[in-house]
Amino acid sequence: MLRIFFQDVSSLCKNVNNINLQSAKNYATKEASFEVIRPFKTHHLDDAPSSTVKVTRDESLNIYRKMQAIRRLETSAGNLYKEKIVRGFCHLYSGQEAIAVGMKTSMRQQDNIISAYRVHGWTYLMGVSVQGVLSELTGKKGGCARGKGGSMHMYSPNFYGGNGIVGAQVPLGAGVALACKYKGNGGVCLALYGDGASNQGQVFEAYNMAYLWKLPCIFVCENNGYGMGTSAERSSSNTEYYKRGDVLPGLWIDGMDVLAVKEGTRYAIDHALNKGPIVIEAATYRYSGHSMSDPGTSYRTRDEIQEVRQKRDPITSFRDRMIESGLATADELKSIDVEVKKEVDAATAAAKADSEIGIPELTCDIYSMNQEGDVRGITPDSKLKHISLKKAVNL
Repeated sequence: MLRIFFQDVSSLCKNVNNINLQSAKNYATKEASFEVIRPFKTHHLDDAPSSTVKVTRDESLNIYRKMQAIRRLETSAGNLYKEKIVRGFCHLYSGQEAIAVGMKTSMRQQDNIISAYRVHGWTYLMGVSVQGVLSELTGKKGGCARGKGGSMHMYSPNFYGGNGIVGAQVPLGAGVALACKYKGNGGVCLALYGDGASNQGQVFEAYNMAYLWKLPCIFVCENNGYGMGTSAERSSSNTEYYKRGDVLPGLWIDGMDVLAVKEGTRYAIDHALNKGPIVIEAATYRYSGHSMSDPGTSYRTRDEIQEVRQKRDPITSFRDRMIESGLATADELKSIDVEVKKEVDAATAAAKADSEIGIPELTCDIYSMNQEGDVRGITPDSKLKHISLKKAVNL
């Protein structure tokens, strides 16, 4: 009789656990609507993006995972730099993740992006693994450019890289948009630059040509408040960057709100395809210095940085909104955090253990189609054999 009693209790507990498990599965909302945190601002536009943004549960989990992955990736990159494993320049994207992830969420397969040097996160979003990014940073052969590009020169399909020359990527982006129009593939190009590069003459030249030719180009000023060590107010007479295209329409977006960026990008793509170029200003904030050699505290206070982290952080604010709406539970998001940390830690270890390319591969793929077979060495008379990547990999 006692054995039967305990069997019944065990069965009852199992049923209760199953009910609780099923309830947890049904807890999450499949879709939710959110109001943008800060309203859009427009310039020469008859309408504006919707202030209400819908997002599905799966989409929101994907957005959260990608922002968290970029944050972890940049933390690892910063640590590798401090260990002197990453050499040269290294510009971190921490704090600005919502721009890249929000834009990528609305981009289509045929769309393109070109940016400046703060692009580790974009490289990851455009298809390169975390290890591929970290191996490139450390100059190893597992990197997306076989370790020959480093922090500022990463590439992947439809991603035309980070560019080290300030503002130079903007006219190149207009050229990519021209290629889209010429090919008729229905694609657009997002050309990203910072508030520090916004005063470059070539930026305004690109605006002009893009508008004259109605190119499907979206010019994106990532306004993080500081160009190197100079605040936007000290470097620009007009800090409303979304209005600086003159006759070009402009759109101001809260770059710390991933859903606002998502909706704003969707709107901008539609505009670029049907009416021509548009300028976006995405207001954001970088937590680190301009580069790893800049402590980032000589021209702003630690209290300022801490306040943004506490009140406007793109990851924690989106996490809170997901939990409050029922799109995910705190435990689910914590599980994602753990998974992402393991992935980045493993990629970091693999990048450290990776090896560099051999000397013969230094002449690999200098040309896509080399007509002569040789390339110039350190002097005009010295010739080096040009080889293809396929051959180099087998060296």
